[in-house]
Amino acid sequence: MSVRVQQAPFDPGAELNALHAANLGIGAVAGFVGYVRDFNDGRDVAGMFLEHAPGMTEKALGKIADEAVQRWPLLKLEILHRVGPLEPGEPIVFVGAASAHREAAFDACRFVMDYLKTRAPFWKKETTPDGPRWVEGRESDQSAADSWRS
Repeated sequence: MSVRVQQAPFDPGAELNALHAANLGIGAVAGFVGYVRDFNDGRDVAGMFLEHAPGMTEKALGKIADEAVQRWPLLKLEILHRVGPLEPGEPIVFVGAASAHREAAFDACRFVMDYLKTRAPFWKKETTPDGPRWVEGRESDQSAADSWRS
């Protein structure tokens, strides 16, 4: 299991390929990459600044990862999230789950993203033509996270 929070860009393909390297027991890898868009809610977006609480953020991501590892038979799990200034088109988040079979990898990847959107201490500020604005959480994100409660 790996949790990273960083300012540096990353290569999503390299991250995905690294998940199954040197482990022939992995039969499935599911990955998700989130990108900064040039629009949000019908508004143009020229950039984004992502703030976080160092230490607290990594701990929160670690708890999400721990819960995923307890729920599914994962062989590897990676969560990588960028912070700081970002431009449209740049990758902002990577979640990769590896397992012997696809169902666990798919479910774990979706679970981590759903929980990350609602439980991770990140704050997004977009740069728009009307000035900077903070991005609010969405009800659909909370509903998706609530659907995992058992």
